[in-house]
Amino acid sequence: MFRDRHDAGRRLAAKLTPYAGREDVLVLALPRGGVPVAAEVARVLGAPLDVFLVRKLGVPGHEELAMGAIAGGGVRVVNDDVVRRLGIPDWAVDRAAATEFRELERRGRAYRDDRPPLDVRGKTVVLVDDGLATGATMRAAVLAVRRLDPARVVVAVPVGAPETCHEFSDVADEVVCATEPEPFLAVGHWYADFRQTTDDEVRRLLSEASEAPDRAAAGNRRA
Repeated sequence: MFRDRHDAGRRLAAKLTPYAGREDVLVLALPRGGVPVAAEVARVLGAPLDVFLVRKLGVPGHEELAMGAIAGGGVRVVNDDVVRRLGIPDWAVDRAAATEFRELERRGRAYRDDRPPLDVRGKTVVLVDDGLATGATMRAAVLAVRRLDPARVVVAVPVGAPETCHEFSDVADEVVCATEPEPFLAVGHWYADFRQTTDDEVRRLLSEASEAPDRAAAGNRRA
């Protein structure tokens, strides 16, 4: 059980120490819940932090159940098993994707305050979320990041369903699930405080992370 997402991030960072202090490492958070986790990971590793925008496609009327996900660059991943089992028509998937793409664009404008996205070419990218259930959202993120030509993609979460964590070995170079409880139940079950992360919190954490190198440089100059 994690106290909150910050506690989860610190405990996840302890599993990622081989990446600490390396200039080729970037930490990308899946907003919104992944941002507090990733902020702690980036701080411990001494790595830059950014968001990677991705949105779950919820089943109509049962939005907590993922029928797929979308990410920047037009990437769309559909959970064929869910769609087929529930008889969801193509037009419903298309409509959900169009709605979520608009939200993707809104969040990109809101979170970065005109800061450009980090360049991942040739970098080791650590993709962080607060947990893995079906994995649809993270899978879309991995596929989208791959299009940006990184050297390596690492999926890192504090908690995940064992079968989902194992499935990611076919798309990521490394998968770090700090805990894989059985039975899994749900991501929120493993947090004492699983309150929704707000847009304001995301902006604050990204702003603090972007200012940290400047503060460090100023300190070195004074020294």
